[in-house]
Amino acid sequence: MELIKKIKQAEAEAKEIVEQAKANAAKQAEELKTRRQQSLEQAGQERKKAIKEAEAAAESAAQTEVEKLRAEAEQRLKELRKKAEARIPTAVAKVVDYLRG
Repeated sequence: MELIKKIKQAEAEAKEIVEQAKANAAKQAEELKTRRQQSLEQAGQERKKAIKEAEAAAESAAQTEVEKLRAEAEQRLKELRKKAEARIPTAVAKVVDYLRG
């Protein structure tokens, strides 16, 4: 009789250990799932931040390039006007000579 009690008690303890192990495994699996989800969210936020920073850097570089090209264009325009203004008297003289001639 005593042996049967011990066997039943051992079975009950074994069942309890198995149930506890299952509960612990489920809890760990849920914690891992939660950590994985948090890691994915953090990675997504870091990716968005990196994209925004890259966009800002590209926009800044583009703006600098636009300003540089605009300054070059203004300088070329000034040079062309200067050359054209220098040729105006000669062109006017030729037209006048042609008209007189």
